[in-house]
Amino acid sequence: MVTGAEISPREAEVLELVGAHLSNAEIAARLFISVRTVESHVASLLRKLGVQDRRALAQRAPTPAGAPSHRAPVLPAPLTSFVGRVSERTELTGLIKAHRQVTAVGPGGVGKTRLALAVAAEAAGGYSDGVWFVDLVPVTDPDMIATAVAAALGLGEQPGRDMTESVVAALADRHALLVLDNCEQVVHGVALLIERLLARCPRLTVLATSRARLMVPFERVYAVPPLSLAVDESDAVALFMDRAAAVGSPLDPPPRDQIAAICARLDGMALAIELAAARYPTLGLDGIAAALSHPLRMLTGGSRADERHRSVRAALDWSHALLAPADRALLRRVSVFVAPFTAAAVAEVTGDEEGMVADGLARLAEQSLLVVTASPGGTEYRALETIRQYATERLAEAGELVDARSRHLRWCLAEAAGLAVVRQDWRARFDLMADDLRAALAWAADRPEQRADAYELARHLAELTFTRHLTGESQRRYEQAAELATDPAATASMLRQAAAVAGCRTTGDDMYRLRLAAADAARGAGDTAGAAADLATAATIAFRFSTTFVRLPSLEEALALITEARESAGDDLAAQAAVALAEAAVLTDAFGAAQGPAGNAVPETIARAERAVELARRTGDPLTESAALDALTGAQSWAGDTFATAATARRRITLLASLPISPAGTHELIDALGIATEAGLGAGDVPGARRWARQLAGHPSLAEIGHRATCRLLMVAALAGDVDEVLPGSVRFLDAWRRAGSPARSILAPAVAGVAMVHGLRDDHGARREWLEILDQLGTSPEHTYGYGAVFDAMLLLHHGRAPEALERMAPEPRQVWKWVTWIWHHWYVALRAEAAVLAGSPGGRDCLAEARAVVAGNPVAGAIVERAEALLDDDQEALLAAADAFDAADCRYQYARTLVLAGGDHAERGAAVLAGLGLAPMAPAPASTMTSER
Repeated sequence: MVTGAEISPREAEVLELVGAHLSNAEIAARLFISVRTVESHVASLLRKLGVQDRRALAQRAPTPAGAPSHRAPVLPAPLTSFVGRVSERTELTGLIKAHRQVTAVGPGGVGKTRLALAVAAEAAGGYSDGVWFVDLVPVTDPDMIATAVAAALGLGEQPGRDMTESVVAALADRHALLVLDNCEQVVHGVALLIERLLARCPRLTVLATSRARLMVPFERVYAVPPLSLAVDESDAVALFMDRAAAVGSPLDPPPRDQIAAICARLDGMALAIELAAARYPTLGLDGIAAALSHPLRMLTGGSRADERHRSVRAALDWSHALLAPADRALLRRVSVFVAPFTAAAVAEVTGDEEGMVADGLARLAEQSLLVVTASPGGTEYRALETIRQYATERLAEAGELVDARSRHLRWCLAEAAGLAVVRQDWRARFDLMADDLRAALAWAADRPEQRADAYELARHLAELTFTRHLTGESQRRYEQAAELATDPAATASMLRQAAAVAGCRTTGDDMYRLRLAAADAARGAGDTAGAAADLATAATIAFRFSTTFVRLPSLEEALALITEARESAGDDLAAQAAVALAEAAVLTDAFGAAQGPAGNAVPETIARAERAVELARRTGDPLTESAALDALTGAQSWAGDTFATAATARRRITLLASLPISPAGTHELIDALGIATEAGLGAGDVPGARRWARQLAGHPSLAEIGHRATCRLLMVAALAGDVDEVLPGSVRFLDAWRRAGSPARSILAPAVAGVAMVHGLRDDHGARREWLEILDQLGTSPEHTYGYGAVFDAMLLLHHGRAPEALERMAPEPRQVWKWVTWIWHHWYVALRAEAAVLAGSPGGRDCLAEARAVVAGNPVAGAIVERAEALLDDDQEALLAAADAFDAADCRYQYARTLVLAGGDHAERGAAVLAGLGLAPMAPAPASTMTSER
């Protein structure tokens, strides 16, 4: 075990949070670093502590002396002290211990939020996985509730999965308290989310605050009472005195009876009392009592709860009336901001001089009408929701609502446009203003006269949320922009962008639907060629991305789209290129689609793919050409031309490398990196495959889906025997896969099989069984049986000296299963099969070697495997050592070490040392005599 000095302070922080069972995303949120940085620290800790997985790492996490066993609550820190409410805290604490969902209900200003925060802080020790607080004030769209909760949990968006599912998965096995504050404006959406959470997260407790019940099963309602008015132990009096002292005017001695009378007139409402106390330095108790007398005479009739609500309104009316006219106007106008705002932002929205605005905001803060906080970007202000709603009503009464919101909308447009070019602190700046952008769009989208600005803001927000990796929202915003556009051509453009984002989310059904909708919009714009390209692209999507569909379009449906597209394409080059690609995809199944034919007419497939590439190249559009090159990659693969396949895949990377970030470009690049990795590995280019796989693993758009990000890198590392990359990479993979709900995606299976093999090479049978169980969950496919499954199984069997079993595992001739082994695995399958035949003493071993040599010629790794097998057959140690050098040059340390062991003698000792350095178990020695009868 290493000493503590060998672990950096940041690694120690990460280790402690791993021990608290936080996910990488949660650790990143807690420490304000990226998920990728957390993964790097976890990988480093695995190496330094000499453990194999995250579970073992968590067991090595220290518990600081005297530290509580629970995690620190993730709660906002109030700026003022919490006063009184001893009995209420006790009652509410008891309720959340006894019931899984409690709603603290009461009118605005009664103190629901502060009570919930106090109770949550006190109860935190009872929840081993912590307390999470979500402020729903800025949320007006029910679809954004789960996004707000995910942000509080430190979760990012996972393509192919909505935010609600991500939240449910993150909390599924957590013993935690979730506080949802200010639910009233999205009460129905909150109710739906809570129902799902309660049903699928058995150890989760939800405490909500709202002005109305949520009406969900198992809800227990707690009516938050006003502050107690008892003369001897009045919480209301204590609050007044505390707040008066806070503004520099302590009451000594305290005239309790006079304060109690004021608090009684305010019905014990916390917000009203705080507003009154803020006026004490200027009015005194007599002045406050006199000022309150007149407005409170209106409080007659109605229920007690209504009276309490009106008492807050009366206090607000009174505080508002005492403001100077300019300060009243300022309070009204800042109500358009739903997120914290700066004086500079207010000045831009109101058109006033910034210095005057800052002075006015300070005066409003002095009267407790605004809350002030310091931030890295400067002083920020915000209004409590009750005050903001009151100010909004005043804005409407003054006839200024439309003008103020229009100014706010224009400010949001300018800020959104500015964010598009900002580089430094981009994420923080976007997060600061995102809620205002959403609120401005929600208001403008329903007003016909604001439709043009609403369209622009929706488009900007779609682009910004894509950059922020909120791909689900980005797709919705692009679709919203399409609905708001007045020009059908703009509608078509937005729908195409939405389809590209859906591609990044791996939701084939949406890609297909949106491309068909784009075709309809293009027809409406009179763009028949554009419509033809959209129809053809939809047909291509159905086959190129068939594994991402829930409802897979049929062959007949795709053929009908191609026919219609062909008839409408005319002489337009882009449309013709799209049709040519669709024909390659559908007619000759260049992509090996789920609904494609069992066999390919290889010459026709290549011819159609090459035609698609030529037409795409002539369009001058790199994205169009990349898609066509993808078809050619598949066609060359089916033809068994491994090196041409790898070269074409590299062309795609070169073509896309310098393109600016966009949904379509990101989708193509991620696909291209994956294909280039696999094609490079198939051709024996291990360094190139590793380079592209690492680029893919580090791509920011895959940060929250580590299983997809790392699956290719794990495959490369396993085949090369890079245990130091497999072990930490498998931790990231498994953590992300489980957080994603353990999806059964076939693309993940080779990585899982590779990890299982590496654990087998390490003689870690328990870990191997665990990974084989995961492989079973992913499902068995022909590729597993004859492709990667056979290759990984054969490598493990040969390592343990079980050559006859390896040969039996690879019994089918390659040409019998060509479509499933031609892709990455063809050369590996052929070469390992030849080695198994030699080591098993097969009578056809030499013939097998001759056939294999012809197939793998030019592949440095597969070629070296064949040369090693022939050297073993001929008992040629010099050739064996030459093969070892070839493996070393090809960056395959495992095969290098294996060859030295097979060479025997001192070489075997050196090879065993290399295997041990890789963390692998000793391998079985070569047979004493290998096929001497055939020499």
